[in-house]
Amino acid sequence: MKMYRYLVIILLILYAFSCSGKASVKPAGPFDAEKSFASANKRLDDKDYEEARVILLEIKNRDLTKKFAPLSQLRIADSYVKEGEPELAVAEYRRFLEIYPDHRHASYAQYQIAMVYFNQIESPERGYGGAARALAEFEKLKIDFPRNPYKDLIDIRIEKCRNTMADYELLVGEYYMKKGSYSAAIGRFETLLNTYPDYKKEANVLLNLGISYKKAGQKEKSQEFLNRLLEKYPNSPLISDAKKELASSQADKK
Repeated sequence: MKMYRYLVIILLILYAFSCSGKASVKPAGPFDAEKSFASANKRLDDKDYEEARVILLEIKNRDLTKKFAPLSQLRIADSYVKEGEPELAVAEYRRFLEIYPDHRHASYAQYQIAMVYFNQIESPERGYGGAARALAEFEKLKIDFPRNPYKDLIDIRIEKCRNTMADYELLVGEYYMKKGSYSAAIGRFETLLNTYPDYKKEANVLLNLGISYKKAGQKEKSQEFLNRLLEKYPNSPLISDAKKELASSQADKK
């Protein structure tokens, strides 16, 4: 019983101290967003992406100056690029543009979205989707941010996107040709010429159209495209093939 009374007394003393308002631990100082941001960047450099994002999220929530919160959102997106998570990166860059559409780094976020897709271009067979998405994002960058600092790079990359997409259309058209589906091939080739008038392999397209129309029994259309090849690309290595096809068509007429 005595032991019980002693225990009650000890508990009452502890309770009294807890209610006295005297904290045994000093309160934490004010949150330093700049130091936390530097710490997050160090962790990104060390490839400690998860820990870096934890710090960056805290900055977003606690930065009263609002100076480092936008930068933290960008660095979260950058962290996913570094980690090889492109779709998560795009989602975070888009979130930045939704929250801070007028921020001085908004054009950077849009450029990074385009570059995520641009870096997915591997070949015409596997890169069409990335090229199409990158092209759309580069065009958006030019429209939404006409004074962006990436002007010299954008046009070069847009050209690569368009050439990749055109190369894909050429491959598909040639596939239909080999199968003997000449109407489908003609549709692809003509769409290619109309969509990409500055295509670097236009001579190939003109020759393929000449052959496809000839195989489809449309000799006049065949000659139209073969003659166009001869006139527009007189020094092309495809000239001899075009002349053979024309000679063959004329022989068939006789």
